[in-house]
Amino acid sequence: MSKQFSDLGVSEVLVKGLSDLKISIPTEIQEKSIPILLTKTDDFVGLAKTGTGKTAAFGLPLLQLIDLKATNIQAIILVPTRELGHQILSNLESYSKYLPEISIAAICGGIPIKPQIERLTSPTHIVIATPGRLIDLIQRKAINIKETKYLVLDEADEMVSILKEGLDEIVAELPKNRRTFLFSATMPGTIKQLVQNYMSKHVTEVSANMETVGNQGIDHQFVVVDPIEKLDVLMHFLSSKEGERGIIFCKTKAAVNKLAKNLAINRFSSGAIHGSLTQPIRDRIMGQFREGHINILVATDLAARGIDVQAISYVVNYHLPDVYETYVHRSGRTARAGAKGLSLTVLQKEEVAEIAGFEKELGIKFVPFKKPDAISIDENNAFLWAKQIFKTKPNHEVAIELKDRIKTVFHHLTKDELIEKMLANYMLQNKEVIVNKEVKKKEK
Repeated sequence: MSKQFSDLGVSEVLVKGLSDLKISIPTEIQEKSIPILLTKTDDFVGLAKTGTGKTAAFGLPLLQLIDLKATNIQAIILVPTRELGHQILSNLESYSKYLPEISIAAICGGIPIKPQIERLTSPTHIVIATPGRLIDLIQRKAINIKETKYLVLDEADEMVSILKEGLDEIVAELPKNRRTFLFSATMPGTIKQLVQNYMSKHVTEVSANMETVGNQGIDHQFVVVDPIEKLDVLMHFLSSKEGERGIIFCKTKAAVNKLAKNLAINRFSSGAIHGSLTQPIRDRIMGQFREGHINILVATDLAARGIDVQAISYVVNYHLPDVYETYVHRSGRTARAGAKGLSLTVLQKEEVAEIAGFEKELGIKFVPFKKPDAISIDENNAFLWAKQIFKTKPNHEVAIELKDRIKTVFHHLTKDELIEKMLANYMLQNKEVIVNKEVKKKEK
């Protein structure tokens, strides 16, 4: 029989909040972490793949350990991005629905600092912060963390470069007898160094769901393309997934913008997020994605941290990630909460040899995805062209005389005849474009 949260020592008032969220059975990382965090006094390292419930694993014990009679900051949760910070805030507020006395604040970068400074003048028990913004507040003497009992480093493997520079300054403000909880999807050497440098000698470590990436529900596939056909193959795949939600990962902000523009031109229901967009724009696009108003999100790796959206049926790695850990985070966006999902990686021929390294390091198996043939791609592009025409808004500024002249050209054609002629014209023009591309390619 599966354990309940009450069996792990979670208080009745928090179990009631979980019940409202339809959460009743703990995940493996929650089952292993919660009793230790509630009963022991050691530092703690929790390893579990993305999507396995790490927020509740540390969030529930923190909420229960807070002294509600005190008004000082008792816990700091450091996160790599604003999105993840606000996601954790939302989760903790939901868990503590029946604990109105508890006060939680998110102080993340990318948004004005003055309202955050004002917020911190009110009693606050838990602060969720990005490292840079927390350091800024410390330097302004706008936050007092000298009595903090708990420091949580969430998604630590995504914060390594940030923490290297700023953790010393943060730790200098914290009491030496604090407890530190580190949660990560992977355990590279840099994380081990963090543990040695900033945690006590008595560290309890648990791991869960580490045998595969995320869980058994992810189907890992790859497709090999020439650069000239990469976008067409992607659009063919996206057409086959119409109505389903997915995330496409690119390496750079410029690549995200370029791909998002191409998808918009071809009338795909999509949006883009990356670090250079303002927080209100990112929030709006994420809201549209969560609520199902757009089906495709194009994102950089860091901007996508904190995307906890159910029913994401596929992830596309439009560019192969540089490190294995990044692939873990990307693919973990799909197949959440026991669902199935596809992680498709688009490769160029010279990158195929790298797949073996990902398989060996991550303990997964990639299978080839059947690339569409030239005819299928041409047909899909024609279909997308038709959608462009259908969704184009009429131009009411065109002179009536010109409209009448054009109508006389088509007036004797049936609808079917008009479509056939338009398609024939499209195919003719499209072939000319392809021929011109091939000529330029040979000239190079």
